[in-house]
Amino acid sequence: MEVVVMPVGLLEANSYIIYDQEGKEAAVIDPGGDGESIINEINSRKLQLKYILLTHGHFDHIDAVGLLKDRIGGQIAIHKEDADSLGDSHKNLSSALGRHSIQPQADRLLEHGDSLMIGNIELKVIHTPGHSLGSLCFLTEGAVFTGDTLFRGSIGRTDFSGGDMDQLLNSIKENLLPLDKKTLVYPGHGPKTTIGNEKVTNPFLEGLI
Repeated sequence: MEVVVMPVGLLEANSYIIYDQEGKEAAVIDPGGDGESIINEINSRKLQLKYILLTHGHFDHIDAVGLLKDRIGGQIAIHKEDADSLGDSHKNLSSALGRHSIQPQADRLLEHGDSLMIGNIELKVIHTPGHSLGSLCFLTEGAVFTGDTLFRGSIGRTDFSGGDMDQLLNSIKENLLPLDKKTLVYPGHGPKTTIGNEKVTNPFLEGLI
């Protein structure tokens, strides 16, 4: 699996292009802005976009969804609890900044335990509510894409609508901390880390291990 990391948009959310080197099939996780740059990267690598995967429905993770869909296709996939955020600027929080981010409806509503194939890469869908009702992580061999659930040294905010601190901590405890300590964590913002590093150094996880 090849991973391209692109901090995009107003809040520099991490957008990830992941692809199978052999078949050139790809997915974009959280295209939150700078859609032209994402498209150029995909085209320069001669990739075929299969999925536009969304860890949750906040504007800084979805703002370029419509542009990618219109220009190069791909199935839009999000958890059912966050699907309405795509077409609602209040729910996706863009209206709070005087913006009006409206994106196309999802092609596929994801649930915990779903499996997605990108070439020879299998992504397992993990529902991790807490930052939002429909927050997801995407797990593949040796790596997990955590959106705004888990960061290096921190965790997601829970003061937005649908946020719940107890639920977030339980999601991390039940679904992420049991992963192998060498598992790479690709978060929604900031640098990558590992599960093992977060167990030792993340102050928000004290008492969960």
